[in-house]
Amino acid sequence: MELKELKELLKAFDKSQSQILELETGKFRIYLDKNRTFPDGASTATPQLQSQSSPQSPQSTPSPTPSTSASSKSASTDSPKEEGEIISSPMVGTFYQAPSPDSPPYVRVGDRVKKGQTLCIIEAMKIMNELEAEFDCEILEVLVEDGQPVEFDTPLFRVKRV
Repeated sequence: MELKELKELLKAFDKSQSQILELETGKFRIYLDKNRTFPDGASTATPQLQSQSSPQSPQSTPSPTPSTSASSKSASTDSPKEEGEIISSPMVGTFYQAPSPDSPPYVRVGDRVKKGQTLCIIEAMKIMNELEAEFDCEILEVLVEDGQPVEFDTPLFRVKRV
């Protein structure tokens, strides 16, 4: 992608109502997120450019970390039923509860999960990425529907450590 094309893309994205843009062509990949803030307070529209020399594999995907954002903390103090921790999506993709449409879901509300157990699949660029539990927990709530598109940091599960 030429610099002129990139500048036009950035201008169009900045003016649009879209919050996330991900584009991949050949060895060029760009990911833009208007909602992302950085620890140093840098601009949220800072592009992340990557040059890919080899296809991404599920094993090279960073493992998710449970997060409790400021908004979910305030929600949990306002409403007693919103206890627990949130496990969020580590990437943009499509959320799947089961390995195939005719299989049972990996986890259901009320299930106790061991560290390393698969919680769901996030499909990104035709790669099925298994999301594993980072700690032993109980599933309190599944926050997204099967087949739903998710973005980076979309809350997927509300859990309680056990």
